Amino acid sequence: MEKRKYKRIPVKLDLEISSLFRQDNEQIANVDAPIDVINISRGGIGFISNRELPIGFYFNARIQLNNDDAESAFYCVVEIIRRQPAEGGRIEYGCQLIGFPPVLNYIFDDLEKAGAV
Repeated sequence: MEKRKYKRIPVKLDLEISSLFRQDNEQIANVDAPIDVINISRGGIGFISNRELPIGFYFNARIQLNNDDAESAFYCVVEIIRRQPAEGGRIEYGCQLIGFPPVLNYIFDDLEKAGAV
């Protein structure tokens, strides 16, 4: 049984993490980790990468869910909260969106109605 607070929506997005940081001002620069986002919800994202990334670190993201609509883009901070092995030696990550403004909930309302991106 699904116990998640928000419904996951399958998506196909490509992002790149250029740097990571923690709240204690520790930074990791020049990460240059391409990631394949596989799902998203109001609370977080799931992605797969070839790079091993540390849990408890954050990165800044610009997420545009609809290539035809610039208004569907939003900026957020993403915290890496879990990781597990995936196929082909890759790593699957679970992350939460930090400070996602509720005023942008309409983006997820539209996605949930459409069923996927």
